[in-house]
Amino acid sequence: MSAYGVINRPQRTSYLPTTLWDSPRVEPDLGTPSFVTIHHIDRAAVERVQTGLFNYLHSTFENEVDKGLTYPQEDISDPAAFGAYFFGGDVLIGIAGKVRGVREIEQSLDVARNGRPWESVSQGFTTSVKPNYPGRSSHICNAGFMVPPSQRGSGYGRILAKSYLYYAPALGYKASVFNLVYNNNVASVKLWEALNFTKAGLIPKAGRLKRMDGEGEEYVDAIVFYKSFEET
Repeated sequence: MSAYGVINRPQRTSYLPTTLWDSPRVEPDLGTPSFVTIHHIDRAAVERVQTGLFNYLHSTFENEVDKGLTYPQEDISDPAAFGAYFFGGDVLIGIAGKVRGVREIEQSLDVARNGRPWESVSQGFTTSVKPNYPGRSSHICNAGFMVPPSQRGSGYGRILAKSYLYYAPALGYKASVFNLVYNNNVASVKLWEALNFTKAGLIPKAGRLKRMDGEGEEYVDAIVFYKSFEET
């Protein structure tokens, strides 16, 4: 629960179309570029038809939380707690593919997966796209992002970020704010700067994070990023 109490979000009666995004990554076995399809999902869809996806998402997210470097949670091992947080809003998942373009397509998550293990096809996910504030400010959304460690450094984070800028307005939001982007997360900071997010504020010592050298913990500042979806 937020400092404002329960923040209601719009109820979805349908999913937004799947989209295709070019990726800078080249498949070494084929010598051809790879591409990513972004799928709009929720917990009901995952539990109904996507065998193993909930466990994969939970495991991947839990491992990231346990590192203590990027998220404020200290423990997300309980599946119920993970589900409530991760699926507290709309979720987008990126699946590797071999079709060019950036456009809306008719392709299910099952078709994109094509029987492959989630570990080999999931290029990242945008979790819990939801209002950051209640009521009269609920047009401003928030979200979380993660690229699995094995897929980092290949440009998938930028694809997730750009697809967020595509899907969030389509979900009815007018702007976005990220409350806690720790300044030790250099890749994330550079990404939002490159996509013309505004640094709306700095929170000193906002996170008690694990040190990257493994020697205890340290307090880290956090940047508040903002972007309007209505600016041209």
